[in-house]
Amino acid sequence: MKQKIKIVEVGARDGLQNESKILSTDVKFEFIKKLIKCGLKDIEVTSFVKPESIPQMSDSVDLYQRILSLNQSNLNFPCLVPNLKGLEIAKNCGVKSIALFSATSDSFTKKNINASVDESFEKMEEVSRLAKSYGMIRRGYVSTAFGCPYEGEISVEKLVSVVQRFFKLGVEEVSIGDTTGVASPRQVKEALSVLLKEFEAKKIAMHFHDTRGMAISNILVSLEHGITIFDSSAGGLGGCPYAQGATGNVATEDLWYLCHIMGLETGIELSELVSASSYILNQIGKVTPSKFLSTYLKTGKI
Repeated sequence: MKQKIKIVEVGARDGLQNESKILSTDVKFEFIKKLIKCGLKDIEVTSFVKPESIPQMSDSVDLYQRILSLNQSNLNFPCLVPNLKGLEIAKNCGVKSIALFSATSDSFTKKNINASVDESFEKMEEVSRLAKSYGMIRRGYVSTAFGCPYEGEISVEKLVSVVQRFFKLGVEEVSIGDTTGVASPRQVKEALSVLLKEFEAKKIAMHFHDTRGMAISNILVSLEHGITIFDSSAGGLGGCPYAQGATGNVATEDLWYLCHIMGLETGIELSELVSASSYILNQIGKVTPSKFLSTYLKTGKI
């Protein structure tokens, strides 16, 4: 049997919240339905944050209620939750899976959530405890895992310590985020060589941005180390508002193609994925940065 790769699609949340155009709930819902149709099982759909902080996510309650109407009990729709207030709103909406987040860099977390790394974990302790009591699945995000725009390259030791803190919170999975797209294959190899001595590969996900064109190379190194969970964004949507010049997440299409040529199973129907990405890119008026998708749209050939 083919090795199965789990793709966590983050375009509807991490992708769209970093695009300047604010889309209607109708458009977002249609996008998510198209993502479901292509075979994705894990789709991060929104975040429960202050509307004035991230206006792109101001319709989270309405959007999630629509998603519930689909009755897709076999799918996972995680939502980002920043604090206790966000958790309670998510709970009242019927959310079953949440994502918590911090970083390796105090400078970054202060820009992002006006708190140090230590303070972010202090806030998350109660959030995680309550989420567990609500029966929610919990996922952790580590931003600036390989480098910070304010503090430079991050040591492996610091990354490991943050991952440890997330698992102490009781999360089921930790996503290692190359938030600004600075990671090199050398860094990824060094980090995973240490991380996988401490933690099971099946509990580690990798989240690469393609700012410097290294995302696929970094994913390949991760695959060679036994990682089978990757975050990606349809069409390559996204960026990072706290890191000047950072571009979007690795495109789901580029990740699909790597898996395809390596004989790895993703469960994704390419034509439906292309349809979903084309739809949302047209809605925001953006040309895809995806190498594979741009070629496929021109030629129709894999």
